[in-house]
Amino acid sequence: MNEAVSGIVEGMDRQIEQAICDKDTLSSASVGMSDLSDEILLCILRNVPVCDLLTNVANVCQKLHMLCYDKTLLTNVRLSEEYLADDQLVRHTLKLLANHVQSLNLNSCYWLSGSTLEQLARCRGVTHLDVTGCRLTSLCLSRLLSSLSSLRSLAFDVRPCFNSALLSSEAVDSLSRLKELRQTLFTPSYGVVPCCAQLRKLMLQFDISDVTREGVGVCCQLMVGQSSVPHYEQLEEFTARLAPGEVNQTLLLLYLAVFSVHIPKHLRVFLVSIPGPNPAHWPAAPSLAQSLGRRGDLMALQLPRTWLDPMSLKRALEGNSPKHLSFSRCPALWPQVFQSLLNGGVRDASQLISLNLSGINHVPYSECRSVEDQLVAETMCQVAEACSNVKHLNLMHTHYHHECSPGLDGETHLCASLGRFKHLRSLTLPACALSDGVNMIHISARNLAPSLLFQGLKKAPRVGLQNYKPDSEPSLAGDSTSGLSSLIDGCQTLETFELIGPGFASALPRLEPCTRASVEPRGMCAWAQGVGDAHLAALEALPRLRRLTLAGLPGVLRGTGLVQLSRQCRDLRVLSLANLGSLKTMNYTAALLETLTQCTQLQELRLEQPYLNANASFFEALSSCSCLQRLCLISRSGTFDPSATETFMERCCQVVMCHMFMGGTLVACRTLQKSLLDRCLQLWSQRSPRLFVSPFHFFISSHFLCVSRSSTSESDCGSAH
Repeated sequence: MNEAVSGIVEGMDRQIEQAICDKDTLSSASVGMSDLSDEILLCILRNVPVCDLLTNVANVCQKLHMLCYDKTLLTNVRLSEEYLADDQLVRHTLKLLANHVQSLNLNSCYWLSGSTLEQLARCRGVTHLDVTGCRLTSLCLSRLLSSLSSLRSLAFDVRPCFNSALLSSEAVDSLSRLKELRQTLFTPSYGVVPCCAQLRKLMLQFDISDVTREGVGVCCQLMVGQSSVPHYEQLEEFTARLAPGEVNQTLLLLYLAVFSVHIPKHLRVFLVSIPGPNPAHWPAAPSLAQSLGRRGDLMALQLPRTWLDPMSLKRALEGNSPKHLSFSRCPALWPQVFQSLLNGGVRDASQLISLNLSGINHVPYSECRSVEDQLVAETMCQVAEACSNVKHLNLMHTHYHHECSPGLDGETHLCASLGRFKHLRSLTLPACALSDGVNMIHISARNLAPSLLFQGLKKAPRVGLQNYKPDSEPSLAGDSTSGLSSLIDGCQTLETFELIGPGFASALPRLEPCTRASVEPRGMCAWAQGVGDAHLAALEALPRLRRLTLAGLPGVLRGTGLVQLSRQCRDLRVLSLANLGSLKTMNYTAALLETLTQCTQLQELRLEQPYLNANASFFEALSSCSCLQRLCLISRSGTFDPSATETFMERCCQVVMCHMFMGGTLVACRTLQKSLLDRCLQLWSQRSPRLFVSPFHFFISSHFLCVSRSSTSESDCGSAH
């Protein structure tokens, strides 16, 4: 029985003691769970997995039975994270849900059998269904669509075995009424798009490899002759995200071929994301931009950099009040973007919620970058005033070099301008944006500023084993992080913060080629090198910080700022650290271990460092993160301790995903895999977890076992920075 369920059941048998304090006396009153209002109980039950809710909690008493079947709990059901729910339990749950559920999410429930998925046909009132990642055959999909006549939203995978000819007439009739479709494509195909005549929202994920596992090249020539092509007559939203590869780009252009002839008159969202420096050209992009500008109801726009010129962008934005704009790696559009936002190029800039300017002023190397190629603090201040309701801002792969002369009033810092975005929830910055100027860095280096420990310059005496004391030295002078302090003071609602160095590129094999093609060499920006532990320590003043990403920061030497940060940000849920300090050694190990012991609420950890030593001490500290669910370690030259890994997995029972790209041998990985599987079989009997181990890839989740040297799941391990 789930721990949450056990707590509820035990609570029905015992009394909740509540201390009521008066000015003069201290008395206590006993309140039973049955005395709580229905509203409070419903809030508690929302945190119980639906399988346990219906099979366990509902049988405790009549009151809980009535509440467990409340429509607020069963209308929208998500089974995608119930990793211990096997086929039998899911079938039983679906039987109980049949007359209640309207939205059903089984995303990534890959362990469920085809016979279990066919039981979804019981839920005839379902209007929204997500079976992405499930083992769904064409015949099974046909049976489901034939039964779910009320279906209006569908998400599924198009795999090599998919055959639209196997869909029955009833299934095609159900598809013709769909309003929303999300397809993840693993093979060149239109999927079911040609059958969806009333489609309003289309979301496509292209994940096709250029070469099959047998080494045969993949092409899209077979699609050219198909007569059943998409028409998008009623389409309002179009979204496409591509994995690296030429096949994906070719297939996307086939999906967009109809736009060259006719652009849907109701289209108001158009988002296309293509990785790599040279996306394929689409000739119809200017016509699309002109059409979007003429209608005046554009909500969101993202196009690859080769698809738009400044004039086309101007036509697309004028007269509109967009909520989401993305111009990632579009340096040619830089002047026009700010002109449209600041000089009346959009009808109402205050409607903007999300703005992605990643790489918009990107020039290949810092040595070739002029002042005109950098972010201007005054310009961002004007953007903050015009776009006053922005909640998400991305400035990654840009540069800002603050000049500050001692004794003189320098220019306004970029961080002070960003502090004017009072509603920011997430912010991504280049490392150099936090620097107060290279002059101050050099002065600090010469004069040996008070906090030598933060700079990693103090040499500790070698007398026995030294105790690690991060607070043993006074903090840096406040003016070294004055720019960052102004940002923090103005953005107290910030929940997600990402700081990326200019030379960072992840070592994940699949992502490496296109990321390395768009970043400059590490260490080219002197301003970024000055961002270190003092800046990390200053982040402790963000009370709502939940997600933190730090990558490519050579100035972080000892990691003492991480310790101070973790002590104050006790609700940190997601932490991603990559290539901090020197790449030849890992100098912040002690600080990392203490940081992990402080992050008791941490749910996701991604750690990438060339020479990571995942030994017993590391996993001992990691075991303090009792809420940890996802772990990703990337270290091609790193080592790991198999026995410590096993102990960690036993202690942290909530871990459902573990990727380890380490430098171990195939024998060591397979041995660890077998040992973990044997232990889990003893603990969970038939509910064994999913294990995946290879020299650079160890993965544990639920209900599936395989061994391979490939890296097929590497895109799933946390954010790829």
